[in-house]
Amino acid sequence: MGFKTADFPPVDTETFLDLPLRDRVRALALHWVEYGFGTPKMIHTVYIAKLLVLYIFGGVLAATATSGVGPFWDVGQWWNEPIVYQKLVLWTVLLEAIGLAGSWGPLAGKFKPMTGGILYWARPGSIRLRPWHRVPFTDGDSRTLLDVVLYLGLLASLAVALVAPGRTTTSLLDALPDNTSGLIRPALLIAPIVLLILCGLRDKTIFLAARGEQYLPALVFFAVLGFTDMIIAAKLLIVIVWIGAGVSKFGKHFTNVVPPMVSNSPSMPFRSIKRAHYRDFPRDIRPSRVASFMAHVGGTTVEVLTPIVLLFSTNHWLTLAGVAMMVIFHLFITSTFPLAVPLEWNILFAYLTVFLFLGFPNSEGYGVFDMSSPWLTLAIAAALFFFPVLGNLRPDLVSFLPSMRQYAGNWASALWAFAPGAEAKLNTIAHRPADNQVDQLQAMGYPPAVAEITMQQTIAWRSMHSQGRGLFSLLYKHVPEIDRWTVREAEFACNSLIGFNFGDGHLHNLDLVNAVQARVGFAPGEWIVVWVESQPIHKSTQEYMVVDAALGVIERGTWEVADAVAAQPWLPDGPIPHRVTWRREDVGARVEPRRGDTVPQPAE
Repeated sequence: MGFKTADFPPVDTETFLDLPLRDRVRALALHWVEYGFGTPKMIHTVYIAKLLVLYIFGGVLAATATSGVGPFWDVGQWWNEPIVYQKLVLWTVLLEAIGLAGSWGPLAGKFKPMTGGILYWARPGSIRLRPWHRVPFTDGDSRTLLDVVLYLGLLASLAVALVAPGRTTTSLLDALPDNTSGLIRPALLIAPIVLLILCGLRDKTIFLAARGEQYLPALVFFAVLGFTDMIIAAKLLIVIVWIGAGVSKFGKHFTNVVPPMVSNSPSMPFRSIKRAHYRDFPRDIRPSRVASFMAHVGGTTVEVLTPIVLLFSTNHWLTLAGVAMMVIFHLFITSTFPLAVPLEWNILFAYLTVFLFLGFPNSEGYGVFDMSSPWLTLAIAAALFFFPVLGNLRPDLVSFLPSMRQYAGNWASALWAFAPGAEAKLNTIAHRPADNQVDQLQAMGYPPAVAEITMQQTIAWRSMHSQGRGLFSLLYKHVPEIDRWTVREAEFACNSLIGFNFGDGHLHNLDLVNAVQARVGFAPGEWIVVWVESQPIHKSTQEYMVVDAALGVIERGTWEVADAVAAQPWLPDGPIPHRVTWRREDVGARVEPRRGDTVPQPAE
């Protein structure tokens, strides 16, 4: 991988796209093992520069200059100042809500322009996705002037709270008598809290992009709790985020996440180390024992046990070890440049770990049992656990972000298949600031074949994860001429339609399909979507649906996660077994049962 030169797959661009889909997936998956996306290091340098200059330097400068705790270069003077902690959270929320943090740039499928977010959400007429249909005053899927006003009001209210000077409080002075910088005025936090909720009820995309599931509770704590209770509540919040994410890694999915993530890491220069995460490259690229160890010892165990230690430890050296462990954990994730590129989130969490557990140690009156009321502690813990528990039991009701499944591999996912030439119809959607990704690449000078192969690398990446094997199995069944069709990874593709994605299939579910269909009008058989929900924690199966954009859902069913995990990414033995639980009658005659297709028989 060069600084300006990509590690493009070693294929003949003139003939590669004529190969069967299975052969293309195999070639690109094997290339991913050693090179990942093959991104030039110049792209990673851009991300690092954005992280250092815009996020870290910009955030620290804004927090210190407006709080009277400068200068910004004197880290020892401000690292444990409560108002700096509060303002760095606000700064992160603001950048996320604008679209300049997570899901930004080429690694997230944004090539030209590299920013989604505000370009979409401040534009009337763009696609809007409400989270729950039963919420009143949220009908429709088009952004209105009201939505734009609410969104811009959210940004303005965050900026006002960020730059306003702090105010001392009795609870703060009781704990820190020498403090002069104060805390953010609670009244300034009311507007961001209310507007984030209102924006989220109208469009779940904005709420999730702003990482409302984690930062909204923090803003509430800033607004309503006394200082000591606020610090302890923040500890509960970060610990529950960690533990929720750790618990979500139980099961069979997460082991499949680690190898392609390590393969894509620019900080991992040795191909031998990358290959070690696979069983027998190039014959068998399922996860090896090394990958399993990294996943469930270096990942799950650390993310569950270390936070518990930090929450209850009163020993300085044990706490210091726990803090070091979690800081390294987040820095490692940052170094791998995950495709949703949540770099700012990881850096903030590394700082929060130091601030909360070393700046305000449990042994000095900031332990979980030092909150003003045990009932308050229980209420906060119950509220923070509510969506992770519900989301793991009923993933259809809760996005994978509030469910704390960020890296679990247990994701709602989809593949889109277009008849020849049909994908171009998406470019006719009005009020959309970006074309399809393949067209964005061509606008940057990529030859058409190279742009297409680049996009097909993302479906090879999907095949290396458990749900990808099930989704490809459905495509092979439902699209007999799939080798001639265009197949897209929905996480990437929906980015150009709504300006954001973070690996959450709920952002490209049936609501998005219907919104696009209402604007484009695909003919029957032109756009087929295979979509799967996350696995509930108490079941061994995942529920899927097959959608014809013009006809609606045409099939529902399940597959066993164990079967998906056992298969090779390119399915050399054919589609994995799945059980059809419902099929639309008027299209059933066109769908022939194939290997592994268990069709329910009518009752006699």
